[in-house]
Amino acid sequence: MQALKKTLIACALSLASLTSACAQSAEGHPDWPGPGQLFAGVNYQPVDRTLEQVRRDVALMKQSGFKVVRMGDLSWDYFEPTDGKFDFRHFDAVMDIVNAAGIKVILDIPGLPAPMWLHHKYPGVDITNQAGTRLAPAERYMDNIGDPDYRRLAIRMADTLTKRYARHPALLAVGYDNEIGNGFMSYSEADRQRFVAWLKQRYGSLEALNKAWATQRWSRRIGQWDEVRLPYADGPGPAERYLDLRRFWSDLTLATLDDLEAVRRKNLPDKPVLSNYWDWSGRKGFDFLGSYRRHTTYGAMGFYAGDAINGGWEATMIKGGMSTPTWFNEFAAGGGGSYGSKGWSRMWAHFVLLMGGQAALAWTFNSHLGGEEQALMGLIDHDDRPSWKLAEWAAIAADYAKLEKLGFPRRVEPQVAIAYSFENVHATSPNGPSNTVRQYIKTPYLKQAQGAFEPLLKDNVDVAIIKLSYEDLSRYRLIILPGMYLLDQASTEAVRQFVAGGGTVVMTAQSAKVGDNNQWHSTPLPGQLTDVFGLRTNEFYDAAGTLTLGGEEIKGTVEHYEVLEPSSAQVLARFTNLEGTPPAITVNRFGKGSAYYVATPAQPQIMRPLLRQLRAELGIAAGPKTPDGVFARAVDGRVLYVNTNNAPVDVAIDGAMHGVLSGKRFDGTLRLEARGADLLER
Repeated sequence: MQALKKTLIACALSLASLTSACAQSAEGHPDWPGPGQLFAGVNYQPVDRTLEQVRRDVALMKQSGFKVVRMGDLSWDYFEPTDGKFDFRHFDAVMDIVNAAGIKVILDIPGLPAPMWLHHKYPGVDITNQAGTRLAPAERYMDNIGDPDYRRLAIRMADTLTKRYARHPALLAVGYDNEIGNGFMSYSEADRQRFVAWLKQRYGSLEALNKAWATQRWSRRIGQWDEVRLPYADGPGPAERYLDLRRFWSDLTLATLDDLEAVRRKNLPDKPVLSNYWDWSGRKGFDFLGSYRRHTTYGAMGFYAGDAINGGWEATMIKGGMSTPTWFNEFAAGGGGSYGSKGWSRMWAHFVLLMGGQAALAWTFNSHLGGEEQALMGLIDHDDRPSWKLAEWAAIAADYAKLEKLGFPRRVEPQVAIAYSFENVHATSPNGPSNTVRQYIKTPYLKQAQGAFEPLLKDNVDVAIIKLSYEDLSRYRLIILPGMYLLDQASTEAVRQFVAGGGTVVMTAQSAKVGDNNQWHSTPLPGQLTDVFGLRTNEFYDAAGTLTLGGEEIKGTVEHYEVLEPSSAQVLARFTNLEGTPPAITVNRFGKGSAYYVATPAQPQIMRPLLRQLRAELGIAAGPKTPDGVFARAVDGRVLYVNTNNAPVDVAIDGAMHGVLSGKRFDGTLRLEARGADLLER
């Protein structure tokens, strides 16, 4: 107990002083840095700034109250202008200037994009498209991260950089390969051979591969390994092969992260990992929710929210099942795609605190004169004049300085989880116009997932977004499986054990249709879980159902429903507008728990009353009651409210309260201005 107590104290003192014990798994409490630490800061690219300009820039950062700056990303040739010739003189001076201002640094290892000299000397790093054409690195991230020369030189860069700054007093944390996951898949012969090696390791034999890929269909049997070709990312092709293509590139991404994590553990064992991941990128992506314990300490991401549902979803997903707070390493400075909207950044900077956020770093400090983002305005205009955005971010820093003394970052301990998986994303959106999965999946997977998430977010209920087979499910009382078309064997067993042990699950239509290899189950559906849910469901039709739940008539808007055939399940609601009034929602008692099945894809108007009923039964309390577009959480007896509407909103409150951020007194009604936020206390 004494050792644990010392570890907890060390973690509470300073994020910069995290011990290696703190920097390992994101599970458990020892790695929690404790209240009293919020970080407002900025991203900074000093590559084309003179030292005189750097001094002016850093002085403005300090004046604005920034605590942290993220640097190094996208800058490999800044540090290594030619093969093996490193030059750190300019960055050494930048680090010293930042340190003298009392600002800490997240050092992002710039493994992406690779320099032009690397592409020229090692052409295997070039991307080859589906037609077999080798492409020049015309834009960032056009790097073949599976190439052995790339991996070798990326490790060398990471090793050299981290050794250089391991003991620099400004160093706070490290990040890996900005936006990794947003790269490109490649189709060279070397890629094909690596894919074959991956298949051999996964399946072991051609017989197992043929079975997994259903090659008996349409004369596709593979007789020797050399007949294997890389499946097309952009159709046509069978769903089984397409899923393995995505898994293969995910594993290559994870191997790259493993390389960098090994370097960190060797050179910076006392520094945490704060990487700006893009695991959900449609171009490639990777299985973050099934791997984060291997390569990260704190969930971190670039936050460019367009609305509260998408923003809340992404902020929750990047946290996974971690107990550590979340870092938003990039943050829209005023709003994306324009000069910005006043109050936009401040609103979202408070919104992410509701989600367990600890830091918001504006993208970016200087507006870029050239390159791919020359019209994405930063805090400083192109002529080096501070814009109104700098003042707004100074206000964010001042707000954070107040809030960090009042229980923030907020500890999030959800009792509700939503199942989500990288494999299911691609199983529900296979390539090729002829693939019938696209005809079956009428409601996109993400829309289903957010259809379950939205009513919980609007009720101000904490949620975890998890991969079922990767987490300890016993920490949750309620787990939702929205549109889990692919439910692998490990996840299937996890659901079974969770319910048998006393948990409650809700599964929606289009779930548990295919197994590990993306082939439909030959057993009654939901696959291998018919006894858990106490029903069989094979038929499905295109129609929107109307049902009554809790005395409320609910009209579905999604034209898809499954015909539920209960065995031991009880019917909770029926479709009143469909022939025969078929079951709409059922519940089955299995072991010590309960399994609910919703016959439609997840949609907020149906999920809201069902989830409210289940939360009441399970003792899962809602957060503060708020009008639409206003979100809130209680923290140490106070309540933080955030209005995401573009108009003022009145919020009913209990009696007289004081606004910590506004300095105003409210009695019975809190007046939140458009995009406004306030922390209320008695």
